[in-house]
Amino acid sequence: MEIKVNFLDNLRLEAKFDDFTVIADQPIRYKGDGSAPGPFDYFLASSALCAAYFVKLYCQTRDIPTENIRLSQNNIVDPENRYKQVFKIQVELPADISEKDRQGILRSIDRCTVKKVVQTGPDFVIEEVESLDADAQALLMLDADSGTRTRIPGKDLPLEETIAAMSGILAGLGMKIEIASWRNIVPNVWSLHIRDAQSPMCFTNGKGATKESALASALGEFIERLNCNFFYNDQYWGEDIANAKFVHYPDERWFKPGPRDALPAEILDPYCRAIYDPEGELRGSHLYDTNSGNTARGICSLPFVRQSDGEVVYFPSNLIENLYLSNGMSAGNTLAEAQVQCLSEIFERAVKREILEGELCLPDVPREVLAKYPGILAGIQGLEAQGFPVLVKDASLGGEFPVMCVTLMNPRTGGVFASFGAHPSFEVALERSLTELLQGRSFEGLNDLPQPTFESHALTEPNNFVEHFIDSSGVVSWRFFSTRADFEFVEWDFSAQGEEANAEEAATLFGLLEGMGKEVYLAVYRHLGATACRILVPGYSEIYPVEDLVWDNTNKALAFREDILNLHRLDDRALKALLKRLENCEVDDYTDITTLIGIEFDDNTAWGQLTILELKLLIQLALKKFEGAKELVEAFLQYNDNTVERGLFYQALNVVLEVLLDSELELADYEANLRRMFGDARMDAVLGSVEGSVRFFGLTPTSLKLEGLDKHLRLVESYKKLHAARARAVEAAG
Repeated sequence: MEIKVNFLDNLRLEAKFDDFTVIADQPIRYKGDGSAPGPFDYFLASSALCAAYFVKLYCQTRDIPTENIRLSQNNIVDPENRYKQVFKIQVELPADISEKDRQGILRSIDRCTVKKVVQTGPDFVIEEVESLDADAQALLMLDADSGTRTRIPGKDLPLEETIAAMSGILAGLGMKIEIASWRNIVPNVWSLHIRDAQSPMCFTNGKGATKESALASALGEFIERLNCNFFYNDQYWGEDIANAKFVHYPDERWFKPGPRDALPAEILDPYCRAIYDPEGELRGSHLYDTNSGNTARGICSLPFVRQSDGEVVYFPSNLIENLYLSNGMSAGNTLAEAQVQCLSEIFERAVKREILEGELCLPDVPREVLAKYPGILAGIQGLEAQGFPVLVKDASLGGEFPVMCVTLMNPRTGGVFASFGAHPSFEVALERSLTELLQGRSFEGLNDLPQPTFESHALTEPNNFVEHFIDSSGVVSWRFFSTRADFEFVEWDFSAQGEEANAEEAATLFGLLEGMGKEVYLAVYRHLGATACRILVPGYSEIYPVEDLVWDNTNKALAFREDILNLHRLDDRALKALLKRLENCEVDDYTDITTLIGIEFDDNTAWGQLTILELKLLIQLALKKFEGAKELVEAFLQYNDNTVERGLFYQALNVVLEVLLDSELELADYEANLRRMFGDARMDAVLGSVEGSVRFFGLTPTSLKLEGLDKHLRLVESYKKLHAARARAVEAAG
């Protein structure tokens, strides 16, 4: 995590990280102002808070109330060495907690991250740089120059060379990549979380049988998502990018809708149009891109090569963004390596969908077959030793596809987790299923798994597959657990050997799709210094239903973004028009404004918590439509999950509106006690909101220039690094 420090007045300091700001000061006796804790005080408090967090986590997973649990920490300083201290943490537990849970709570404190870092002893590197922002050396802790060269199936270069090359590419782009966490809770299963220190919203997770393979996985995913702009999906990229020579890629083309908003003739092909527009409802305006919002330029379209004949077909960026998420994108040491990864993931997700929605039962992998892979078997046994039964299934549908499945059951909660993996190699697909199962998860995290169901509609509901795609946390059918399988077990093998193995395997996977009658479209990206590709298989690799292009398109943001960002500048007429559009937009009232308009607000601000319902409420107040505002305030208080402070504001507002709307009541009769109840500052905001002197309480003014929206601006700055690199690559190519 990158923490930037600013020097304030006197001895006050300001530390900024993620969405937070921390102020530190010194006591008056040390010539400070005593306005905030000192840096060392924060350090001491972090240990106590971390210990309390693990106690809370233990209790939450076991439904143990924490109201009567108390925790304190005292620091005992060695009189001969003030840097040697004892951190004494004491816990007071209620009498009715069992002895087993008493010991469990004490053990949970021993897991405190701060404690472990202090005990291990952090290393400090202190150096001078010319520019903090320009110094973008990757913050990775694996030595690529150790002389070790580790090869694993599927990679055309040793892991150490792969890691070094990808780290160098990211550093060259000006990105500080940091490892935020490692996990290795069972043998031979590693995962980690990496992110851009300057834009933490850009992050990926990696998994593998070793820490090196997990790191290579995370870096490869990071680079693939940069190349395919995935980190910036659905987001507004700002006016500079919107009006630049290109927005997404230098080879993009823009096409204007035809007469009566018809689809431009230049986009898609007849095969794709039959899939994406089966009812003839899709219009050109549905395909304006969300990222630029520049409808005057037309529809931003990206070139893909149709694999059946090599012809170039233009796909609207909006269509890709709405339907495919990250499915079918990969980076690799070679194009063939990237293609194998892309196609494997496409088969993994499509076959998974067929199994889950069809409520199919898969055959078990025989024990003698599992015994051939002792490293994988050790990880499975590690889970079972912790009390989690594991089912290992052949998901190839009778040897047709290169897919495996590992399913975990949690007897403590009744939840299950079906993890799938795919690769031409049986072993690699099986390993990926297991490492995907535990990617980023602790044993406590396995307590949140959903329970199986016999309700078929819950399985076929589109969002269930989306949940499975995001983190495999969707619902699974009880029929999946029958011992009567729908297929025979096949010890399949689609792999190849030798230097051209990836090329041969890619050809095999392309051939499977061709045999199914699917058209395949490929885009290759090398602008950023790495080889990456994106593969689309219309009618097969979509994550969201194609109907979303008409009925739930992300570019609905274009109808609201400018007015919402300019909210404080709108007159009554414009506010009424915005309110009408919000009421007619057929989007759930509890949708947050971040999602609606593609702007990343700081989570800890009123903007970051703002929903459509609350925005409509504030507009009603500004227009002095008190009856409508009162109705929405009641809905807010009943259903909305917001901060305590925000809730108290609306609780006070609800009372004031009740008085104002009752002709027999006078506000002056209640104001004194309302101020005693809610405080002067809050009541000033409430009364100002109804009188008109306070507009849109809590929402700081901004505009399309994104003033004050630091979180979003960091994301835009991150994208600008890619945009500049693509421009340089085109210029260098002549």
